[in-house]
Formats: sequence, C-alpha cells, structure tokens
Amino acid sequence: MSAKGLPEGASDPFHTFGRGISKFIVRPAFRVRVHGAERVPASGPVVFMANHSSMAEPALLFGMFSRRTAFLVKAELFKGFVGWFFPKLGQIPVKRGAVDRKPLMAAVKVLEDGGAVGIFPEGTRGLGDAENFERGVAFLVRAGNATVVPVATRGTYKPAGAKRRWRPRVDILVGEPFTPAIGKGRTGLEEGTERLRIALADLVKALDEWRLEHGLPRHATECEVSDDRA
Repeated sequence: MSAKGLPEGASDPFHTFGRGISKFIVRPAFRVRVHGAERVPASGPVVFMANHSSMAEPALLFGMFSRRTAFLVKAELFKGFVGWFFPKLGQIPVKRGAVDRKPLMAAVKVLEDGGAVGIFPEGTRGLGDAENFERGVAFLVRAGNATVVPVATRGTYKPAGAKRRWRPRVDILVGEPFTPAIGKGRTGLEEGTERLRIALADLVKALDEWRLEHGLPRHATECEVSDDRA
C-alpha cells in the first residue's frame, strides 16, 4: 500500500528519514535563509517549481517544505542502492529529453490524492535563470488541477573548476501560490509553459535584486560584501 500523498512504493518512515537527512545533514553545509515559507498551502494539490543550479537544491528543498513532497528526479541517479532507496523516499525517476508519460502520470496521481510534487522544469543544472522550460510542469498543473508555488534559490551555483566557498550563504524565496489556466492541447501546454517560466524567472530576478541590495552574490564562489545584512 502506498503512503498517502506519495507515489506507489513510497514509505512514510523512509520519507521522514530522508527529510531528516536534508534538514540536519545537508542544510548545515550552507547558511540557509528561507523567505516566504508561510506561503506554502497547507493542503490540496501543489506543484513546487524551482530553478536548478546544482545538486544542492533538490537535497535542500526536500526537507524544507512543510509538506511531504514527491520530486521528479533524473533517472540516471536511480542505480544500485540509490535506485532502491529513492523510490522509498517518494522520488520519481524521469528520463531527460525522452517522451515518457509514466513518471508524469505517477506525479499526477500524487496530485489527485491532494499531495505535493516538486519539479525542476529547466530540465538540467545551469545558471538557474529559468531561461528554458520543459512542458512537464504545465502538464502536471493541468492534469492535476494543481496550485503552483514558484521557488527561487541563489547561492548554490559553482562554475566548473571553481572552488566553493565554505558554507556559502543560500537564500530560498517562496513565491505567491497561483493557479494558472492551462489551455487544451499542445498549444495550451506551450503557452502555459511560457507563463510559468516567466513567473519563476521574475521570482529569481527579485531574489537576485534582494541579494544585490544586501551585498550578497548570486553564486557560491563570488565574494560577499557582508553576511549580516537582512
């Protein structure tokens, strides 16, 4: 029997254990400040869409939300022990660049049960500016009749070959929930995807501006002016 609000095969104890790893092992490696956590809806189907600069975001966000969340994770990670452990946590494997409805339908089932799904719609790690989006997030919102919560993260990105600063300052900004109308067919998905992309890009830009005002860099390798301004 599946854990309520999680995909088939997930385990409540394993999910709780994974959230504990996120909170008490991963998070202390960064100086994290969360803005707007109170905006997360307490109930109902929710899609968290977040920008993606490093492997740190999935690990941090998994334990950050007040709700249990099933994340769509690249299938390449589901190997060996991790391939057994991740499904127990409630993670859903998705093949990048492939047309595969199975993971999307598993996520839709979570939403239909009133649960929460996390997705990184850029599809791959990069600068995290939300310049490109996959259509999966619009599909989930439409099929699951879900509320969208955009989440912007800054401070985790490390350029190739660069040395990461010790416990970089990371800011996570939770945007206002909204329920976009996603039209029918492929055209509806494409138009909805662009609206969602703009919403996340605007939130990332707002967080960039806030960090700039407070002497903080976008990335974990840039020099900070001050860590004490709030």
